[in-house]
Amino acid sequence: MKLLILNGPNLNLLGVREPDIYGRQTYADLCAMIRAHAKEIGVEVDIRQTNYEGKLVEDIQNALGRFDGIVINPAAYTHTSVAILDAAKAVRLPMVEVHISDVPAREDFRRVSYIRAACAKTITGHGLNGYLEAMDFLKKTMS
Repeated sequence: MKLLILNGPNLNLLGVREPDIYGRQTYADLCAMIRAHAKEIGVEVDIRQTNYEGKLVEDIQNALGRFDGIVINPAAYTHTSVAILDAAKAVRLPMVEVHISDVPAREDFRRVSYIRAACAKTITGHGLNGYLEAMDFLKKTMS
């Protein structure tokens, strides 16, 4: 099983960006956690981060036929991007939406998630462990 792990804008600044909300672990820490967990559960992962909406769209489109599922944290694009939703709906790969913070408890505008309509599950507020939960969910439901 091959999973694509997609991260949107500003996640490369983990550990620096609002540590009271996102914690002090870095993006490198997140990637190391994901790789270790992937090895533990027997899946391959390709981890990507971009600050550009179009790159996320292209990564989702290019996942078709190459990956079995997607874990996505679109970050700020969660609340704005119909393009990312349309790409996800087009490829129809199993997808889990992840957010490090407890998004519903934050500003009102963050309660809207466009990508959720294309996802089998949403995990929010579980910190970096949410990514591992998403991987476990995909492994379990796709096996």
